[in-house]
Amino acid sequence: MKKTIRDIDVAGKRVFVRVDYNVPINSDLKIVDDSRIVATIPTINYLVEHGAKIILCSHLGRPNGQVEPKLSLRPVLARLSQLLNKPISFAEDILDKSTLAMSKNLKDGEIMMLENIRFYKQEEKNDEAFAKKLAALADIFVLEAYATAHRKHASTYGIAKILPAVCGFLVEQELLIFDKILNKPEHPFVAILGGAKVSDKLPVIENLLDKVDTILIGGGMAYTFVKAIGGNVGMSVVDNTKLELAAKIMDKAKEKNVKILLPIDNIGAKEFSENSEVKVFSSGFFADDYQGMDIGKKTIKMFKKVIKKAKTIIWNGPVGVYEYERFRHGTNKIAKYVAKNKGTTVVGGGDSVAALQSLGVSKKITHISTGGGASLMVLQGKTLPCVELIEDFE
Repeated sequence: MKKTIRDIDVAGKRVFVRVDYNVPINSDLKIVDDSRIVATIPTINYLVEHGAKIILCSHLGRPNGQVEPKLSLRPVLARLSQLLNKPISFAEDILDKSTLAMSKNLKDGEIMMLENIRFYKQEEKNDEAFAKKLAALADIFVLEAYATAHRKHASTYGIAKILPAVCGFLVEQELLIFDKILNKPEHPFVAILGGAKVSDKLPVIENLLDKVDTILIGGGMAYTFVKAIGGNVGMSVVDNTKLELAAKIMDKAKEKNVKILLPIDNIGAKEFSENSEVKVFSSGFFADDYQGMDIGKKTIKMFKKVIKKAKTIIWNGPVGVYEYERFRHGTNKIAKYVAKNKGTTVVGGGDSVAALQSLGVSKKITHISTGGGASLMVLQGKTLPCVELIEDFE
């Protein structure tokens, strides 16, 4: 296991904490959902209570190395200060000498926040000189942004190569839960994979074939598999470059005695829109002018039986076009069934989590991952570059 803030003396030390405050902000610059901010409070409180001098760093949006006032972290600072009931100083320009002075003048338990790290093009390039500038602000690096742990950026990978690096509590929780489900799962172990982009999920499926008992596939990615085994999917989304690999994975699953269950019926629409004419089609028998938008009742019933018996579940991606309320039925049903399961349940992916939240059942899930691309990389059996740099706990 990797070292955490519990395993290093932070008293009187300047601690650079890379957080993930990439929160949704509306046109009035009001935070729509502060859950990512709230999630970091245990780590911040621990550091405050143990006399650390805290420098918070995050990105917000995709400013592409340009200063965009609407993507300033000032609204985040205001909300965090309110939640902590504590003043937080703000560094407008990370490269200005005043920012280094501000970090050196911090007293034990005080906090400062840097402006959006992605206002600087050097961040995503993992510029070495920029990473050294960041490292000069602190004595210790804390990774508390799991969602960025798969990227070699200056504020994650670059600084972790320079300073003593440890995990925050949020990252620790992510590492522990994925280690448990991938290396010590209770069986039956069921993976539910959805979403439109099959290329992201094929490496996940290949890795999970040695770990799971059943894989349920829905969403747009299912149609690549259906076409790969000879079915007609009409105008449904398909990655024709992955058909051969999908067919090989189906064969490999049989060899390993792993069940891959594809939809047996689908809600098809003539157009990709909320109000399109719809019909139900058996999988592999779509009309040429229809496309798949959601799983059907028979598939929901089949998936329910598998989910009910599972003792470990990993779910990533919706099983229908979640952006349209009309085609959320399948995803919402899956969310309810996973929430009712009494085993270990891990859910990631924006729309999967949104379904749980909209139904008010997210608290019934063992762990909701903040990882995104980082979680997919772990599920593919790969290591996260930034986490690799953190010393192991002996």
